[in-house]
Amino acid sequence: MPIRLDGPKGQFSPCPTVMTEEELPRFLRIPEISTATDYRHVIENLKRVHGLPRIHLCGKAIYLTDSVKQWLQQRVTCSQ
Repeated sequence: MPIRLDGPKGQFSPCPTVMTEEELPRFLRIPEISTATDYRHVIENLKRVHGLPRIHLCGKAIYLTDSVKQWLQQRVTCSQ
């Protein structure tokens, strides 16, 4: 089943292979789990402290969906 990303107006569309910094918070569901008012700070923390993978094109960070999914998988923990 393909991943679908919710848009700013509530519509759903196929998740892109490459995400911009504006699309990434929706992919990570940050608006639903964070109390931050500025999601850029959350993303900056994930990059700086947790090594969120990205590449830079034309001076902007972009995120490969597969790399972000792999990064998330590596952080899965099991606790009792």
